[in-house]
Amino acid sequence: MRHGRTTANASGGLAGRQPVELDDTGRAQAERAGERLRALPLAAVVTSPLIRCRQTMELALPDAKPVEEEGLIECGYGDWEGRPLAELAKEPLWAVVQQHPSAAVFPNGEAMAAMSARAVAAIRRWDALVTAEHGADALWLACSHGDVIKAIVADAMGLHLDEFQRIVADPASISVIRYTPTRPFLVRLNDTSDLTSLIPPAGTASSSDAAVGGGSNS
Repeated sequence: MRHGRTTANASGGLAGRQPVELDDTGRAQAERAGERLRALPLAAVVTSPLIRCRQTMELALPDAKPVEEEGLIECGYGDWEGRPLAELAKEPLWAVVQQHPSAAVFPNGEAMAAMSARAVAAIRRWDALVTAEHGADALWLACSHGDVIKAIVADAMGLHLDEFQRIVADPASISVIRYTPTRPFLVRLNDTSDLTSLIPPAGTASSSDAAVGGGSNS
């Protein structure tokens, strides 16, 4: 799940790892997402440590106790953080970020390839832990950021990172990935609809290489 809309999203700025918070729209988005999520038997909830993700989880799932996961933190945009997107679009690096992100390294910041690698590693590690403890059909939730989620989805689809800008992850949207022993399946993308179809049938213990049934919320 991506966090709800922030003051930076609303103003057209690049928040990065700055402590920007949800605006009124973002808080409402988080609460609406919670109405959908509370129907799910979530085995675990993890979140980026940034305040906008923690606020989203507090509003969406007030009874949960999310575990902070550094691997899901926003990409380190370095000197770009806090600047307007309209201004950044004039930078030579902007075209690289859009068309060849695997080569993009932000000034005094993180490489997008490094962001992708540590985020995918975190998601796969958590999925393995949840599967080992709760079974292959267990559902779990991770709250993170747009570029991070897009990178995780691209990996699940077998796409090169250079294709990840074609993926959309709106504020408070949910993308669902089912990991199996042989390959992942993208079950939902940028979703804001009802989630109850994700609940596995009682008594199932499937580990088959199929896109049906339960899945892991990434």
